[in-house]
Amino acid sequence: MKRVITTTVINQSGVLNRVTGLLMKRQFNIESITVGHTEQHGISKMTFVVHVEDERKLEQLLKQLQKQIDVLKVTDITDKSIVIRELALIKVISPPGVRNEINSIIEPFRATIIDMSKNVITVQVTGDPEKIEAFIDLLKPYGIKELTRTGVTAFVRENQKATAPQLSILQ
Repeated sequence: MKRVITTTVINQSGVLNRVTGLLMKRQFNIESITVGHTEQHGISKMTFVVHVEDERKLEQLLKQLQKQIDVLKVTDITDKSIVIRELALIKVISPPGVRNEINSIIEPFRATIIDMSKNVITVQVTGDPEKIEAFIDLLKPYGIKELTRTGVTAFVRENQKATAPQLSILQ
């Protein structure tokens, strides 16, 4: 089963390597990873989507992540009410004769065309991973020239923060 894990870390060289090394050593496949600055200077947040077969291994992983140098907080937010987003940039083969068709696909997904050439358009779409998968599937028949995705970023909705159990040295 897929699990969404967030870690709050001190933004220093080597932190990402230590955290991903621990995941690799424990044989967790990272399906998605994002890292970015937070509202606090010098603090970053990592969001991982990992595939977990054994819940005991997950609990052990969370405890071991918490012990890592520069890791401030570790939370498995999978079962919480979360806001989850991803960004994809997609180059679609789009000769002028099919652009209206492609536009009719783009509009309902609230995607935007961010670049255009004679036979290729570049589309930006954001949303949950399932929405992005559905959008990509609809564009495939036209020919996807290039595709890149950011990976998932997420956090717990505000109304659940007070009740969300987590491991933290910030509390």
